[in-house]
Amino acid sequence: MILVPCPYCGPRNASEFRWGGEIKPRPDPNSATPQQWRDYLYFRRNAAGWITETWCHQAGCGRYFRSERHTVTNEIRATYVGSEPQPASASVKAEPSTQTDTEDTSVVRRLPDR
Repeated sequence: MILVPCPYCGPRNASEFRWGGEIKPRPDPNSATPQQWRDYLYFRRNAAGWITETWCHQAGCGRYFRSERHTVTNEIRATYVGSEPQPASASVKAEPSTQTDTEDTSVVRRLPDR
């Protein structure tokens, strides 16, 4: 089971949440080309590593929030409400976790700060 730490409700099962997508800058509506809009709406980086994304606690409080999640390990190192500024650590790349598969996975696993 993967636990997602909702900033409003605390840790909950991932099945209660809906993924809202990767957060990326929106193009300027006055000067963006159709190709820039297509890229913004339909294309994702899909990079292996840390990304900042939007989640909705659909089966709980119903609120949206942001999280920093590692796309390979699904580890979540931070969650925060959308009105808070994005932490500087959101763009920091980290090495894979040193934890093994035999460790308890019923809690959110954190990567060491580097």
